[in-house]
Amino acid sequence: MVKAHASSGSGEKAKDPFFGLAMGAGSQISADAFKWFCVESGSPDKPTVILIHGFPSQAYSYRKVIPALAKSYHAITFDWLGFGFSDKPQPKYGFDYTLDEYAESLESIIKELTADKKISIVAQGYSAPVVVKYASQHQDKISNLVLLNPPLTAKHTKLPSTLSAFSNFLLGEIFCQDPLRASDKVLTSSGPYKMKEEDAMVYRRPYLTSGSSGFALKAISSAMSKQLKTYVEETKKVLTDGDWKVKTAVCWGQRDRWLSYDGVEEFCRDCKLRLVELPMAGHHVQEDSGEELAELLAGFFRKRG
Repeated sequence: MVKAHASSGSGEKAKDPFFGLAMGAGSQISADAFKWFCVESGSPDKPTVILIHGFPSQAYSYRKVIPALAKSYHAITFDWLGFGFSDKPQPKYGFDYTLDEYAESLESIIKELTADKKISIVAQGYSAPVVVKYASQHQDKISNLVLLNPPLTAKHTKLPSTLSAFSNFLLGEIFCQDPLRASDKVLTSSGPYKMKEEDAMVYRRPYLTSGSSGFALKAISSAMSKQLKTYVEETKKVLTDGDWKVKTAVCWGQRDRWLSYDGVEEFCRDCKLRLVELPMAGHHVQEDSGEELAELLAGFFRKRG
């Protein structure tokens, strides 16, 4: 567990939004900074690669990628706040799960994990616009940027129904507390996933353990519904800017059921980005084609030097 990103809460105990009762420790903010669950492998003396999961997922999704990358790189991944085994403060008690807050918190955790060291970043899915915003402000720190099935076009600015359902005023409160709907359905609806039961249980566990995971998911979905369009537009602006110097590539799982491939080739051509297609992967590329992705990443990093 790594402490990063100062809490802005008032110090009050987080309460259940239904009954006003004090929630468990998992929903309470840390005393000073939030706790992030992180995984790392490989020697710190090697080039560092930060692997960032999308919304909603976990660091666990990179379990097939890290061992292969760790042979030549210092590979690090983490659970975003609100996901997996990182802190999940109740919204309005120190973290509201807006995309702006995620961009700020990303700067904090990367600084804590890597200090002033130059890094490469891999960002998947709906976390990509947040990562691009961070990268645009820290170009000198980043050697390479790889985006896995990121929202890039106007068609990608609307959340899929399995995610937008959590932001529903009434049903969202119920759906976000259903472990199978909040965990299994959002994974299986986005691609050709047939996970083993033991893997599925890792994704379910936070939702089975505490209601805080569900409340965080609802807050994230609501924030994305409001801010995603702006962030996608900013992503295009950054990547087409003549001042953009970071070597960037896009890997696209062709069996993505959430984000359409229409317009992606044109986007990458206009932005002069390398595009790699993975025919058998879905939205969560690292879940479907982990070993293949690790080889592609290592090759891209070596080529870019």
